[in-house]
Amino acid sequence: MAVGSPSARAATLDIAGSAWPVYKLDALVIGLATCLVLVLITGSPQIAVLVATGAGAVRWLIGQVADVGRGPDDTVCIVSPREPSADQ
Repeated sequence: MAVGSPSARAATLDIAGSAWPVYKLDALVIGLATCLVLVLITGSPQIAVLVATGAGAVRWLIGQVADVGRGPDDTVCIVSPREPSADQ
C-alpha cells in the first residue's frame, strides 16, 4: 500500500515499508513510457532504451537537485555557523 506525505514538494510514497521520493517514481514511469512509445514508433529497441534511459536520468537529476537542502517540513535547511564553545 502506498501512503503519501503531506508535503507537496518533498513528497514521498511508502512502498513496502520504504519511503520513495515521488521524483524517483516519476523517473521510472517516464523511462518506461518513453521506451514503450519509441519501440512502437521506431521499431528499434536499442534506440528506445538509450533515449528512455536519458529521459529517466534527466528527471531523476532534476528531482534530486530540487530536493537537496529541503527539510521534512518543506523548508530550506540552512546550517548556521557554530557558536564558539566555552572551552575554546
